[in-house]
Amino acid sequence: MAWLDRIPLWIVVVVALTLGLAPFVPEPHVWEKLGMLADGTLRRPIDIFDLLYHGAPWVLLALKLVRLAQRRA
Repeated sequence: MAWLDRIPLWIVVVVALTLGLAPFVPEPHVWEKLGMLADGTLRRPIDIFDLLYHGAPWVLLALKLVRLAQRRA
C-alpha cells in the first residue's frame, strides 16, 4: 500500500468529490446506483460498471483515511 501513501490526501478528496459524485444533476450516480443496489434492481452490466466506476474513488478515500489513522497511532 505504499503507492497509496504517496498520493496526497487532497488529490484523493478532489477525485472522490468530482468523479465520485458526477453527474451532479439530477442526483449523483453513485447515490443512484447504491439505491438500486439496496432495492435489488442493480442488474444491468452498465449499472454495475457505473457503481464500480463512481464508487472506486470513495473506496480509495476510505483506504487513504484508514492508512493515515494507522500511521498516526
